[in-house]
Amino acid sequence: MKLIQLLLIGERGAVGPGLGPGLDLNQLARSLSQPGVHCEVLSAGLDPEPSFHSGRQQYYSTDLLARMQKHLVPGCWRLLGVTPFDLYIPILTFVFGEAQVNGSCAVVSTYRLRQEFYGLPTDPELLRQRLLKEAVHELGHTSGLTHCEDYQCVMAPSHAVEWIDLKGSSLCDECRARTTADGIVDC
Repeated sequence: MKLIQLLLIGERGAVGPGLGPGLDLNQLARSLSQPGVHCEVLSAGLDPEPSFHSGRQQYYSTDLLARMQKHLVPGCWRLLGVTPFDLYIPILTFVFGEAQVNGSCAVVSTYRLRQEFYGLPTDPELLRQRLLKEAVHELGHTSGLTHCEDYQCVMAPSHAVEWIDLKGSSLCDECRARTTADGIVDC
C-alpha cells in the first residue's frame, strides 16, 4: 500500500487565509485515496515564513519543497504540502504548485484556485475540484510525468485557472502508459 501524507503549510488555527471556504485536508485525503493508495493528513504543519519573499509578497515554492524533506518518514510514498499562500518560482509570476520531478515532495496552493481571488462569489465545490486536479497534477510530476498536450488530461499545463477548469482529474491513456514503475495517483 502506497502512503501519501498531506502537510499543511501554515499554522493550524492561525489568523490569516484559510485553505478556502468549506475545504479541509481530510476531504482531499479522501479524494486521493484509492485502491492501493492510502492518504492521510499529518498533525504537524510547516511554517512558511522562511520561504517568504518580501519584495514579491509571495512564498518561494522550491524552498518550501526543500524544507518539506524533513517531514518525510519511512514508508511515505509521497508528501504533498497544501497551503493557502501565493507561490512563485523566480521565472514566473506565480505557480499553482510545484513538484520534485521523480521525487517525493510536491506542493499546491489554494490561493489562486479560489473564486474570490478573481472577484467572484465563493464556490466551495469548484475549489475542491481545482485543488484535486492540481494535487494529482503535481503528484504526476513526482512520478516522472511531464506536461501533456491533451487539454483534458490532468497533466496538461495550467497557466491560468480557466485551464484547470477545462481538464479532468485523471490521466489520458498516453500519460498513464508513461508513468514510472512506482505508479501514480489517478482520480
